[in-house]
Amino acid sequence: MIKQRVQDTAPDLLELHGVGPDSAAALLVAAGDDPERFSSEASFAALCGVSPVERSSGKSQRRRLNRGGDRQANAALFRIALTRLRDHPETRAYLARRTAEGRTRREIIRCLKRYLARQIFKIISTSMATRAT
Repeated sequence: MIKQRVQDTAPDLLELHGVGPDSAAALLVAAGDDPERFSSEASFAALCGVSPVERSSGKSQRRRLNRGGDRQANAALFRIALTRLRDHPETRAYLARRTAEGRTRREIIRCLKRYLARQIFKIISTSMATRAT
């Protein structure tokens, strides 16, 4: 039943690699009925808790993800990221390239979740806009 509701609301969302009905439903619930309330994809990323926050120890300058936002949406993005890291060729190539640059797996997943939020926001906003008309 959830899959049918997601299919009716944002059919393109289920076509993304790694996005299942449960993850898609959690992201749609986080977005709500009015995606126009987000001024940009950065505000959607902040809602999902994947906006970067500066973190410094004095010796190193790093970023971490915002601990605020909708935890279910953040968990959905994490599940999608892990699925892509397991069996999506482009994401595995990204993992290898970023690992060679000296990034940790945690930093790579942080960047991947932010990328996914950007990609999903575009799909949700266009699906809701076409549904409204």
